Amino acid sequence: MNRWALSLFLIVTIPSHAESPIEVSLNGVSVLRFSTPTADISTPMIRMEEVKNSVQKVEVIWEFDTEVQVDELSLQIDFLQHPDFHWLPHLTPSEGFVVGQHVFRSPAVVTASGTAVVAIVPDLDSVGKQEGLPWFLDLDAPKQTGWIGFSNTEIPVHVGFKKIKGLKVGPGRVSLAFYVLAYRDTDIPLNPWKKVTTFLWENWGHPLYLEGEPTKVPMDVYVARTYQWAFDSWKDSVWQEFDLEGTRVGAPQFIVNISQSPNYPGPWYQREFLSIWNQAWFSSLRSASGLARWAIRRDDEELARKANLTKSLALAAPMKEGIFPSVIRTNNEKVEIEGKTFDRPKPWSEAFWSNSNRVPTNQGITQDWYHLLDSSWTALLMLRWHEEIEEDPDLLDYAREYADKLITLQDERGFFPGWLHPTTLLPGKIMNQTPESSLSATFLFKLWEISGEQRHLEAALKAVDAVLTEIVPNGRWEDYETYWSCCPFWNDRVGEKIGRNNQYKQNTLSIFWTAEALLEAYRETENQEYLQWGVRTLDELSMHQQVWQPDFIHVPALGGFGVMNFDGEWNDSRQSLFAELFLDYYETTGNRDYFERGIAALKSSFVMMYCPENPQQKEQWEKAHPFFGLEDYGFTMENYGHGGETSAEGMGMGVFTIYDWGNGAASEARNRIFDHYGDVFIDRERGEGFGIDSVWVSRLDSGWQLENSAQQTREIKIVFEDGSDILIEIENTLVIKEEE
Repeated sequence: MNRWALSLFLIVTIPSHAESPIEVSLNGVSVLRFSTPTADISTPMIRMEEVKNSVQKVEVIWEFDTEVQVDELSLQIDFLQHPDFHWLPHLTPSEGFVVGQHVFRSPAVVTASGTAVVAIVPDLDSVGKQEGLPWFLDLDAPKQTGWIGFSNTEIPVHVGFKKIKGLKVGPGRVSLAFYVLAYRDTDIPLNPWKKVTTFLWENWGHPLYLEGEPTKVPMDVYVARTYQWAFDSWKDSVWQEFDLEGTRVGAPQFIVNISQSPNYPGPWYQREFLSIWNQAWFSSLRSASGLARWAIRRDDEELARKANLTKSLALAAPMKEGIFPSVIRTNNEKVEIEGKTFDRPKPWSEAFWSNSNRVPTNQGITQDWYHLLDSSWTALLMLRWHEEIEEDPDLLDYAREYADKLITLQDERGFFPGWLHPTTLLPGKIMNQTPESSLSATFLFKLWEISGEQRHLEAALKAVDAVLTEIVPNGRWEDYETYWSCCPFWNDRVGEKIGRNNQYKQNTLSIFWTAEALLEAYRETENQEYLQWGVRTLDELSMHQQVWQPDFIHVPALGGFGVMNFDGEWNDSRQSLFAELFLDYYETTGNRDYFERGIAALKSSFVMMYCPENPQQKEQWEKAHPFFGLEDYGFTMENYGHGGETSAEGMGMGVFTIYDWGNGAASEARNRIFDHYGDVFIDRERGEGFGIDSVWVSRLDSGWQLENSAQQTREIKIVFEDGSDILIEIENTLVIKEEE
């Protein structure tokens, strides 16, 4: 048997029958074995080369004289350290399912046994480069076996990739390259993602970031496009303004689709019911806070009026013992147009309050039930508006009344329940001890900062401790979206791991809420344990971020996020929500990668916009919807490639815009981050500088040089580490002295 330590460089030929497999050892202990499971094809050659400490590059090379149908060409990987921790970016719940290359955002197979961490990372310089050879990963945890290789796949369920026959290879050379990371992790707690996510960013994300990816366009151009689209060219469909029990209110409606374009050649159709939401995804109050920030900066009275109408709508939600609904809506009615029947919404005079319909209907919970997660998010946004935009005692009083009820619902372990019965306000029978509690904790931390009531701090810390004890170490990232959105897989097995992968079905929103709550807990207590677990959780979230530009993704990819470990989206709108948290973690830890990731996430929030500033995407949009024109500039799909497939001809571009989970949300993120971090952030204490919006920052001996890449003179805001800021005009370049 051939065996070597990771520090050696070898070229070894493995017999195709794998009678003499190759092992990798760490500190003299075998941790990994490679073998080729296919016995009737060309014998491969394996090259291994140490590229840095604890990192080995492996290349498997086959030579074929003629074209051969092999169905699958792969390398089997046996994990010999008997790991008790396993991680894949996408579930492979039964034999035959694999991680298709479509979901290679930050691809890796990560395992750990004690302090020994072993990870397999595909060489992203090779993935997708050989025509007709789609990559895959797989992991069977009980068998302690993984695979990396090539296979055609189908998508039998939303969104799962399953191997199918028909793969052909040759004639010529076929190469499969990947990296092995094997090391002892000394972090407390164990952080199995830290070195993997750093490796991915350093090798692929950071170089693209330095090139200005995913966009070099000043983000205010996109923000202006958004508000022009919502409040002018598409205003008849998007903007809703009406009287509600004597109060004037307004907001963009929840969803519009391509048929509502002024350029659509025919009657428009209704995708869902007419509604406005204040829910964990679709938050009109969140978007309105961004609009308010913009209106203040631009001194725009009309946009300020619209933002305040949306604030009034949030405050109009009727409370029942401190609990309030998240959705106002109307029903549809049938109308006949040109001999065809269409849904049309009833007027706002017939509106009624309800809640999100993304609920456990299979558990008897309907949209009539209150969802505490939605309420905590709305109440948190009220406090942030009151604190940062304009003091409003109505917002503070509303949030405080909700908090009084929320605290009474906390269980002995510290969790807050999921859904409350519409009449009794008693919790339902499912999802009552989940990481959704993290968002309620963050809300209570903010209320504690404003009001100074100890009970709010105590309840928040109790919730964080519960999530930290029972959720974070096990990766139980279950929330409403995990099971009751577009991907219902496993929603009859809530709370159970998928045995084959030793993983839960996981959603990135839960990871985000928890990383945010842990950072707040650290800020309030200075307890290092909260920060250490927060960093670990943020690194886990980073493993869902896109760090490269695949040839099979036909829009800019860097910085965007996926949704969960059994779905297909790229560039999902949640990246606008996540962006600032990475900047905040940089402020606390000094990890430069976090700030770069945050900037990339913010920029990626505008990538899916239809406009001339995005020429590659504009071409894709017009292939998908040839009637699109200048009136549609600003239309933004919430994600790309949702169904697991894309093409150069426009497949994957989508058919609708959710303002509050698309262009409005992206604009809010830009405006919020502008207020907090400016266009340039300079950390004098650490000697670091970051250009956030089309400005390059270089360190000089006595300060920083700023280079304007917008090709026009403009005013930029520079924020320093102590919170101070300056506004300065820049044409091409200027120098900021360190003492400034």
